[in-house]
Amino acid sequence: MFFDQAKIYVRSGNGGDGMISFRREKFVPYGGPDGGDGGNGGEIIFYVDKNINSLVKYHRNVHYRAEHGKHGGKARRTGARGETLRLPVPPGTMIRNAETGDLLADLTRSDQEAIVLTGGRGGRGNIHYTSSRNQAPRLAERGEPGEELWLNLELKLIADVGLVGLPNAGKSTLLSVISGAKPKIANYPFTTLQPSLGVVNLDGYETMIVADIPGLIEGAAEGIGLGHEFLRHIERCRVLIHLLDGSAKEPLEDWATINQELALYHTTLGISLDERPQLVVLNKMDLDNAIAWEPLVKEEIEKAGYEFKAISALTKQNVREMLYQVKQMLDEAPEPLMIEDEEIVIRAEEDEDSFTIERVQGGWRVQGKKIERIAAMTYFEFEPTANRFSQTLESMGISKALEEAGVQVGDLVFIGEEELEWIE
Repeated sequence: MFFDQAKIYVRSGNGGDGMISFRREKFVPYGGPDGGDGGNGGEIIFYVDKNINSLVKYHRNVHYRAEHGKHGGKARRTGARGETLRLPVPPGTMIRNAETGDLLADLTRSDQEAIVLTGGRGGRGNIHYTSSRNQAPRLAERGEPGEELWLNLELKLIADVGLVGLPNAGKSTLLSVISGAKPKIANYPFTTLQPSLGVVNLDGYETMIVADIPGLIEGAAEGIGLGHEFLRHIERCRVLIHLLDGSAKEPLEDWATINQELALYHTTLGISLDERPQLVVLNKMDLDNAIAWEPLVKEEIEKAGYEFKAISALTKQNVREMLYQVKQMLDEAPEPLMIEDEEIVIRAEEDEDSFTIERVQGGWRVQGKKIERIAAMTYFEFEPTANRFSQTLESMGISKALEEAGVQVGDLVFIGEEELEWIE
């Protein structure tokens, strides 16, 4: 089954804890602090793998976590960095923040990768806290927590040419004839329920990628009949082959129906779908009905300003001539617009010093990016580090704000995952 959408959870690694340690060596009674730093947590990186063509991997497993950094050691040893988690996606994958809808990355080329989450910083060991007044500091930092995010992955196939048309127009048959692709082919509507890609070789050196888009129906632009799922794969195509069924009752009405759906679909990638270069192709010229329709269809299509070709995919009549015509249109078509150049959202960092105080059941809740990070990185079991955290509350104005809000001695104050008792 073809999967072109997925929702996953990713989390970067926590930084390793800094070490509180003192040099212990014979004949060196005052060796001083030698606690090393923790290693940084692993990152979450997405990269393009041209050997995969769907997001099925992300339906089998939804949760992905990078490795945590290792803790610092004695003798100034720095902890090992957490291993970065590299996640492969097919070309054409767009990565969005599931909560805000912001586009974080648009991965289209085989050499592209994007760092979506950075790992937490490793905590500093007590070697960093020596001073003239404190030669033996019992101070160190815990590692910074990693980041977490729910992501929406969306695949939009990358092809030069898109094959569009109503169900049963012969798109899969044509793709199998012009390329090595082997899509499912049968004589009933909606045989194809997933897009297929084929590479077309012209005279051994000219190539183009053609996508067989599953049959569209009226209302596709509003999502009817999986319309949105199918139309999105046309967005990156520079030229369209609009295939008409020559055995249909009204081929011209079919053409108008699909063009209307193309016009109604909102695209963020370049010009609207109905304004893309389009070759209208009347198929099944091996049948009498198609032969009878050809003069009228050709006249109306060309009158509307579109190029026209009549073929038979079954007997390969005029198929090669059609391909040369498509290649010429492709050479003259503008380069596709990639979102990566214009619409990647990079939000301004919020003020890290800002915080909020809320009365909650059982105590008070302090929320703020910076203070929650500092709380997570504090060794509360050691008095010097706990005192240092109290000084931070004072310098950031949180202690004063809590007192103005009405905090009393003995009340519980929640900061991140930490539960603290308020004292004078």
